[in-house]
Amino acid sequence: PNSDLMASESCGRACLPPESGMELRERKKGRECVTNSSLCLIPKNDCKGDISCVELDGLVRYAKVRDAEEEKKELIRRPWWYHDARAFFFESLGTFLIVIFGVGSVCAAVTTGAQQGIWQVAVVWGFGVTIAILCSAQGSGAHLNPAVTLAFLLVRPGKDFSPRSTSGVRRFVLYITAQILGGILGGAVNLGLFSTSIRTFEHLNDIKRGEPGSELSAMMFGEYFPNPAVAKDSVLSESDISPFHACMIEAWGTLVLCFVIFILTHPKNKTLGGDHRPMVPYFIGFTVSLLISLYAPLTQAGWNPARDFGPRIVASAAGWGSIAIPGPRNGFWVYIVGPLLGGPIGAALADLSF
Repeated sequence: PNSDLMASESCGRACLPPESGMELRERKKGRECVTNSSLCLIPKNDCKGDISCVELDGLVRYAKVRDAEEEKKELIRRPWWYHDARAFFFESLGTFLIVIFGVGSVCAAVTTGAQQGIWQVAVVWGFGVTIAILCSAQGSGAHLNPAVTLAFLLVRPGKDFSPRSTSGVRRFVLYITAQILGGILGGAVNLGLFSTSIRTFEHLNDIKRGEPGSELSAMMFGEYFPNPAVAKDSVLSESDISPFHACMIEAWGTLVLCFVIFILTHPKNKTLGGDHRPMVPYFIGFTVSLLISLYAPLTQAGWNPARDFGPRIVASAAGWGSIAIPGPRNGFWVYIVGPLLGGPIGAALADLSF
């Protein structure tokens, strides 16, 4: 249709609806949204100042983009809790997906042998992390890990995360709560789906849930050092990896992970593109896979307190009891303290590189 004949109350012409983060084409109606802002079709004679041109179906249309102040006012009109609630949902969703895919691959490998060897489990983990990031980044930034959230708070606070503001600390607590909730929900779903397989595995291996030795089934939820599957084959024993040693391994792995995350997302790093870097989630997933393949025999390679503690709560309630929390040698703290130490250090090293 001729843009001169179209009308809209909001700008006197034909306004295109804003679609956050998407390109919308409705050619039959003569509409196209090409940015995050509203576009209004206007006559050619008005094409000046802040007017720009867009091409649709081979025909040049003329559009006026709402300025930054209008966009800011639109955001202010929303209730104060809107953005927090949105971030909470997506952080929970992303962490839930990590547990479903990543921890789920451990459940499948242990109970059925579906994955052969640590590398196959690591690959599933990596793609699971990538999918979780892609599904949640638009809504919350896809931290999905308390160590990453702490790193942003301390190293790259920005407007949303600042240890000096009440709102920043509130959002920090909100993100971690959402991540742990997502871990619990993911652990509960895995328990429900694999319950029969887990019971069969325990029966065949003479494992009594909640008693010493039941780490072999509890490892499908929380993590242990050394890896119970490796220790079972007498490759490593408990004396080979102390709680402090395990904590340092967890800190190191999380340091490397956060270093990669902060390097790839640094504004000055143009290696993967400019403002839009669609491959970043994949390289973060690849990094997770590499780290798991290297260090999972030692500590099961956690790197994420929510991924460990959430499902561990489920295991504790499902009969593993003290084997889950506090765990053998009271070692559950290793998977919380280690990542929270390593994450901010890795992030700081990345930002100092520029």
